Amino acid sequence: MTMSPLFDVLLGRQSVKFVQAPGPTDDQLDLILQAALRAPDHGAVRPWRFVLVRGADVPALVDVGVRAGLAAGAPLPQPKVDNARKWLSKVPLVIALGCRPDPAGRIPEHESLLAVGAAAMNMLNAAHALGFGAFWSTGMGTYLDGVGEALGFDALDERFMGYLAIGTPIDAPHPVERPDWRDHVSEWHAPARA
Repeated sequence: MTMSPLFDVLLGRQSVKFVQAPGPTDDQLDLILQAALRAPDHGAVRPWRFVLVRGADVPALVDVGVRAGLAAGAPLPQPKVDNARKWLSKVPLVIALGCRPDPAGRIPEHESLLAVGAAAMNMLNAAHALGFGAFWSTGMGTYLDGVGEALGFDALDERFMGYLAIGTPIDAPHPVERPDWRDHVSEWHAPARA
């Protein structure tokens, strides 16, 4: 059986946290975002909301999380802040992920959240196909009130879902041992008829 090159991309993708410039060009970013909007979308709700953070603005994301933690009375631990600052100091592009569920309520909210998750996976695969490393993070205060709003998401109608960091891998990724799919799959059969 010959395997499509697409499977090399899909089966070779892994999370790469530590990246640096160069990041995607505008044309490459266009492809990444087009891939995002190919995700399934029950009811054509178009729930995807993305905010691009580039270059010198990226490290400021840590300050957003720090301020939100202080406002919530749950300051982020200093080692976590220091690690985030070190990590983001070299990241050339962050895509903040948000979801705007169906305002009419026809489509259950969880389906819109899944659509954004599928879009994020498409972006991770597209970035990998273009030779970049990428990492989906829910750190830096993702679940704290005020972080999404600081990034431009509407707190009344949109849910902030984390960040994708994209750039050139600093180090060659180490092979990752993957689980056997058989450990996660069962097969259903219709009950025998009497």
